[in-house]
Amino acid sequence: MTPPSLLFCRDPLRPRHPDPGFAQEAAAARRAGAQVVLVDHDALLAGDAETAVGRVRRDSGPYWYRGWMIPSARYAELERALAVRGCALLTDATAYRTAHELPCWYEAFAGLTPRSVWRTLSVGEALPDPSVWSDLAGRLGSGPGIVKDFVKSRKHEWHEACFVPDVRDGVRLAGVVGRLVELQGDFLAGGVVLRAYEPFVPGGEARVWWVDGEAVRVTAHPDTPGRLPTPCLGAVGEAVRTLGCRWVSTDMALREDGVWRVVEVGDGQVSGLPADDDGESLFSALLGP
Repeated sequence: MTPPSLLFCRDPLRPRHPDPGFAQEAAAARRAGAQVVLVDHDALLAGDAETAVGRVRRDSGPYWYRGWMIPSARYAELERALAVRGCALLTDATAYRTAHELPCWYEAFAGLTPRSVWRTLSVGEALPDPSVWSDLAGRLGSGPGIVKDFVKSRKHEWHEACFVPDVRDGVRLAGVVGRLVELQGDFLAGGVVLRAYEPFVPGGEARVWWVDGEAVRVTAHPDTPGRLPTPCLGAVGEAVRTLGCRWVSTDMALREDGVWRVVEVGDGQVSGLPADDDGESLFSALLGP
């Protein structure tokens, strides 16, 4: 059987080199024994998957992808373009969407993550009447909430496009939703999610990496690279195994009452490592014995 290889994003300015954001990881993957092949992320986002995989040799897979986020529909195009070349992704398009988008992973983690409701919204679609968001928020009850799309929040625009002091305030809620959608623009993923706000301990966040249902690494979250708490993983592992995806990340945060919570789930292929971690031990786990 052909051993797994890794697809990394190429440098747009130096196409024969990995993207600078992943150059250290590509070198670490090679040290771990992986073949590294470069793909054109810009071409993929532009809808030209055939060009994106132009450097992939026929029958050279299977592959893990490692690079910048890809919209789920574009990831499916990547999978099809590789199949034409006789290659496969170890995370197929269905599994990618399952781990990448909140509505797909939420049920498995419902008891471990803040309560959430959502509505699909396509890029360019007119915003619905504000009452739609108020009705949706009614399922959360009262209190503060978070607004995000199916994949990401605008936490750096906290008061403008993320946090709502009380989800029953329909005017404020509609304003935050509208600003989120405006700022996300063409990168709006799937639609709008409303989440109950839970207060977390500052700096008490970790990213856990799972391969085939087992926790293989616990790293600092990229936003807090100098802090590495030790989360409780038992129930989270059960949820990851229920999800059934091969390479998953879970962002965990310590709530002020001392309970560890899952803040986000992600496809491990597009989840970031802390700046000081080249991922070599993670790649070793992915490549197997």
